[in-house]
Amino acid sequence: MSSVVAKRLAGTEVTLGPDVLNALRSRLRGALVLAGEGTYEEARTVWNAMIDCKPALVVRCLGVADVVTAVAFAREHSLVLTVKGGGHNISGLATCNGGMQLDMSLMRGVWVDPVARTAHAQAGCLLGDVDRETQIYGLAAVLGFVSATGIAGLTLGGGFGYLTRRFGWTCDNVRSMDVVTAEGRTVRASENENRDLLWALRGGGGNFGVATGFTYALHPVGPEVVAGAIAWPGEHAPEVLAMARSVIEDSPRELTCAVVLRMAPPAPWLPKHIHGKPVVMLALCHSGAMAAGEELLRPIKAFGTPVGDIVQRRAYVSQQCLLDATQPKGRRYYWKSEYLPGLTTELLSKLAEYAGTIVSPHSALILFPIDGALAALPVEHSAVGNRDARVVLNITSSWETAADDEANVEWARAVWRDLRRFSTGGTYVNFLTEEEPAERIRAAYGSNYERLAQLKGRWDPENLFRVNKNIAPHV
Repeated sequence: MSSVVAKRLAGTEVTLGPDVLNALRSRLRGALVLAGEGTYEEARTVWNAMIDCKPALVVRCLGVADVVTAVAFAREHSLVLTVKGGGHNISGLATCNGGMQLDMSLMRGVWVDPVARTAHAQAGCLLGDVDRETQIYGLAAVLGFVSATGIAGLTLGGGFGYLTRRFGWTCDNVRSMDVVTAEGRTVRASENENRDLLWALRGGGGNFGVATGFTYALHPVGPEVVAGAIAWPGEHAPEVLAMARSVIEDSPRELTCAVVLRMAPPAPWLPKHIHGKPVVMLALCHSGAMAAGEELLRPIKAFGTPVGDIVQRRAYVSQQCLLDATQPKGRRYYWKSEYLPGLTTELLSKLAEYAGTIVSPHSALILFPIDGALAALPVEHSAVGNRDARVVLNITSSWETAADDEANVEWARAVWRDLRRFSTGGTYVNFLTEEEPAERIRAAYGSNYERLAQLKGRWDPENLFRVNKNIAPHV
């Protein structure tokens, strides 16, 4: 094994010789991988092709002991350290140039207790891993909209999906987390142990340690729901958006109605003559009683003249995969996002207008309703805060080649510059892109930021865990 030159936290470099690397390798059950070796390319690659980083060394963990060893090694040598779970985050902070990547994507065990209605999942799990195991028992965790997303990043940043209106943020439904601290200790964060750490991890991201396992509360949902998607021609966006606003504002919490404005993808449920043309789509999921769901969705299905309708009784796991094809690994992505206090006529009008300016056939303007259960708790209940938000606006620019970077990034920024006036002032930390300034991170946490900084000073005073949406420690 040859030497490698790695980046240190202070901005300098250190040469790690063969003896040092072999000693590390001997302490691991998983693999130590360097550039040009084995699974290095697979490990370093993340979902967003805008991110093309090359860490000096990658530790592919197979268990908590490997995480402890890797964190201790990074601390001993003051290495820049990144942590990869699903690798799906928009900002690509699971990897870095020249530092050390801790890759937990191979840790994907899920254990379900149907009596206690809990599931324990390792940090490398994707949403689909958890859904498949819990749905055997007709139970579901509160997770996101795309099954290839990693549970760790989703949960640590808050997390929302089809069940959020009923049960709150994903992190509200976490009973405990297993964590490796900056000191290399293993601790459990729960309501009974290290309660302040649990508070911080419920939204504070990867700032406080490496979360290696999550225990989720489960809810009776599925295995079938009334769900799917409906699409109308883009010229009917104003009336469809008005209808969707009524659905979002007036429907019971069992129903979630997400709005998507984009060019029609070549999906088999959409006729070929509409492919590539503007459409307005509703992604719908009713997670309550089947008959009630069918009755509630009947007038939506009958509204206007849809060009495609696949709302029906379906497996909950199929609904959780419905949007996967819109976000494949290897495309280039750039997002801008805001929390909204509600949907005004002016905002909806601007959305319909900007839908006509979309540059790429893969880009979209999306509204995710999150009103309901999360507002029942006080803002200081957890770090994620933002319990005054009712809708998440996500401006998702997506395209294929680097030559189109400038046009697509500027489209997203231009739309955001105009629409941010409708914001609560907060923003979803998991949707922040790499270059966002420190004030945007503060906006994501609002009044909870200062407490987070104090806890960062307690749990990671040297800021070892800094390659994230970083909260500087108050020591």
